[in-house]
Amino acid sequence: MALLLLLFISTMAILHLVMPDRAFSEPENRVLEVLPTFSLQSLLSGKFTSNYEKYVSDQIPFRDVWIGMKTDADRAMGRRESNGVYLGKDGYLIQSFTPPTDGDMEEKIAAIHSFDSATPSVRKHMMLVPTAASLYKDKLPAFAPVADQLMYLDQVRQALRPTIRFVDVYPALNVEREQSIFYKTDHHWTTKGAFYAYRELCKSMGIAPKDAEDFNIRLATNEFYGSLYSKSGFKHIEPDRIELYLPKDKKKYRVEYVDERQTSNSLYEMEHLDKKDKYAVFLNGNHGLVKITTNHPEGKKLLVVKDSYANSLIPFLAEHFSEVYVVDLRYCEENLISFVQEHRIPDVLLLYNANTFFEDSYIKNISEVSK
Repeated sequence: MALLLLLFISTMAILHLVMPDRAFSEPENRVLEVLPTFSLQSLLSGKFTSNYEKYVSDQIPFRDVWIGMKTDADRAMGRRESNGVYLGKDGYLIQSFTPPTDGDMEEKIAAIHSFDSATPSVRKHMMLVPTAASLYKDKLPAFAPVADQLMYLDQVRQALRPTIRFVDVYPALNVEREQSIFYKTDHHWTTKGAFYAYRELCKSMGIAPKDAEDFNIRLATNEFYGSLYSKSGFKHIEPDRIELYLPKDKKKYRVEYVDERQTSNSLYEMEHLDKKDKYAVFLNGNHGLVKITTNHPEGKKLLVVKDSYANSLIPFLAEHFSEVYVVDLRYCEENLISFVQEHRIPDVLLLYNANTFFEDSYIKNISEVSK
């Protein structure tokens, strides 16, 4: 037995030396660690050792096979959690929710209030989307320790100034929870879920929303394995469908990916349907700054400060505005206060899912006056 173990370790070591490193894992949908640069300083600080351990873990030969075997074994033994993702009923993979740390939520709200004070003439709406962990509590494994997401969303609502209208989409989504409003293998809502939230947002903004009958609903793919499938390693799960709501009353679009200096005439980039990250079909994935120009006659403008949940909702909003500016603070270097003033934007929407809002610190940059 010891001889077999020694032979296995030796074989893996040899394979690790001769097999080329991989830059990206398609099943995990993430960049893999590369061999860290050695220096005496990094060794003494412990950084080199830590990074080297991550490198060896990421570049182990047949890594995807080992991950699949491990999760299969865990599943056979009754384990229903992997890497913060629960294997729920009806094939749902549900991301856990971690409550905010002390003071963090208050800092984010203070930054939003600072932005509000600097742009007093701008109408502001905030949509924090509850995730499947709230909508599908009954599908979670028994005794799964998931914090009460709705309680924290309500705390944000109560802390916001009256000048920032909080758009509560939980009731509208909960009514439709028996429909496919969240993907089973991905952390995003589906286009249908985004559609119901869009209609609720229109009520808050005083806009007459479009009906489902105003769109041709097209199946884009039925082979979507999303972020939670990749993150958890759980296998033997049915893929998701991605649908596109294409308006019957066709409009012209000019989509400018400002930082990349690229343009498109569509809100959808269909080539992503042939790739791992198929959700990037919506607005070509995440970008620092996107400008959408339509032929809408009223000349209204909107700024959306967002995470990736907004990507599948923005095509609905584009039906009502002549210009829509889309900012992702994780990648954007713009001074938003000056941006709003320079472009004379009368309406701002802050749109985040609950996990991103409470975990991501970039929303605090919304009130920075310089970079």
